[in-house]
Amino acid sequence: MRNFVAVILALLPFLVQAQGSIGSFTADETMLYAQTKQVNQFFLRFNAEEDTRGNRLYPGDVGYHDLKTRKKYLEMLFDNSSPMINEDKKFVFIEDALNKRNPAFLDFYSNNWFAELSATFHYKKEKVNLILYLKIEKQLQGYKWVISNVYFDRFESWFTHIHDTLNTSHIIHPMSHELDFMNIHKAFREPENIDYYLQRNYQPDMLGLFVMEVKNGNLVFGSVNTVKFHIFQIPNWYFELSWFNRNSNNSGWLISNVLRLTDQEKKELMRNYTQVN
Repeated sequence: MRNFVAVILALLPFLVQAQGSIGSFTADETMLYAQTKQVNQFFLRFNAEEDTRGNRLYPGDVGYHDLKTRKKYLEMLFDNSSPMINEDKKFVFIEDALNKRNPAFLDFYSNNWFAELSATFHYKKEKVNLILYLKIEKQLQGYKWVISNVYFDRFESWFTHIHDTLNTSHIIHPMSHELDFMNIHKAFREPENIDYYLQRNYQPDMLGLFVMEVKNGNLVFGSVNTVKFHIFQIPNWYFELSWFNRNSNNSGWLISNVLRLTDQEKKELMRNYTQVN
C-alpha cells in the first residue's frame, strides 16, 4: 500500500485536526465535517472521492467522481475572502475542471505540485528567513517529499551582475589567451564582482549553495513558519492552496489564488520551484 499519507503526517505536522462544517449539503451537517482539515482531504473532495460525511469513496461506489458532488465541493474549496479570486474566474475554473468530455482530477503522485515552506534558519548566527520548495518523488514502493529548490535573498545578492552586459570595466580581454591569461587575477581582486566574469546565460544553483552552507554549518534550521502549495495539475490553470484557521465554514485548506496559464507560462513559473525541468 502506498505510504503517501504516512509521509504527509510525518513531514507536515501542521496537518492538524480542526473543526468546521461543510455548509450547504444538508441542514444538519455538523462542524466536524466543515473544514478541509488535511491536504489529503482537499484532494479527495476535489475529485469527489469522499462523501459529505467524510467517508472515502472508491471506484464503483455511489457518488465516486460524481459531477454534481464535485461541483458542490469545488464551490466550497475556495477562500471566499481572497481579493485575487472573483466569481467569474471561480466559475470558469470549476467549469473547466468539470468538463464532461475530459474532467480534471488531482493526483498526489504527480510531479506537478509543490509545497512551499517559509522557514527560519540561523545563518552565521543571524536569524534569517528562507523559502524551501518540496515535491513528491517516487522511492522504491513508496513516495517521499524532497527539497526541489530554495530561495534565500543572500544568495540572490551574490549574482546581481551576471546579466549586466553593458559593463566594460570587469572583463577579461578577448586576446588574454595570448598572454596565458596572466590578467585573470583581476577577476579575483574584488570577490564581490566575480559574477561579472561568468558566462551570460549562467543560472545560479541556489539549491547547491543551500546544501553547501548547511553542510558547512553556516545555515542551521530553526522552524517552519507557514506552508502553502502550488498546484499545476488542472489543464490551463494554476492555483495556490493555503491554510485558513477561522471559526466559520470557510476554513481549512482552501484555494487562495487561481490563474489561467498556458503550458509555457506554467513551465516558466515552475522553474521557481524546482531546478530540474
